[in-house]
Amino acid sequence: MNTHTETAYDFSFFTLAGNHPLPLSDYQGKVLLIVNVASKCGFTPQYASLEKLYQTYKARGLVILGVPSNDFGGQEPGSAQEISNFCQINYGVTFPMTTKECVKGKKAHPFYLWAHKQLGFGSAPKWNFHKYLINRHGALTNYFYSITSPDAPRFIQAIEKILDECQ
Repeated sequence: MNTHTETAYDFSFFTLAGNHPLPLSDYQGKVLLIVNVASKCGFTPQYASLEKLYQTYKARGLVILGVPSNDFGGQEPGSAQEISNFCQINYGVTFPMTTKECVKGKKAHPFYLWAHKQLGFGSAPKWNFHKYLINRHGALTNYFYSITSPDAPRFIQAIEKILDECQ
């Protein structure tokens, strides 16, 4: 009988640049913020706040993972190279980015299906820039809707609280 409880570490993506495997287990002991992103969305300027957040907290163990998705309003139509160029040129993004993924419905990436199952009704992405916060043990601790800016005080407090938890 399998007594293993799934954690975020059981899932894997592929890197936007080079399409290399990107297992979340590579980030064990880190705090993960997984955000579905898009280049042509009203929330796209959140890239700047996400990058600032990453620069501020990466030394304390925060990793932001951007997951491009074309699920909402067709707002991420570009190729991997176009997405990468857009993020670098417009926002100087240095945090890891994955290949484009489906994040809603039955065809969603397995991580997103798991996250919805873990957190329940209302926790699935409703639009671009939905955020999942994962602690240093791979457990989902919270989610934030698109309208929550990465520089919102309650969002910063949630991240700092998780960063301060014992490893």
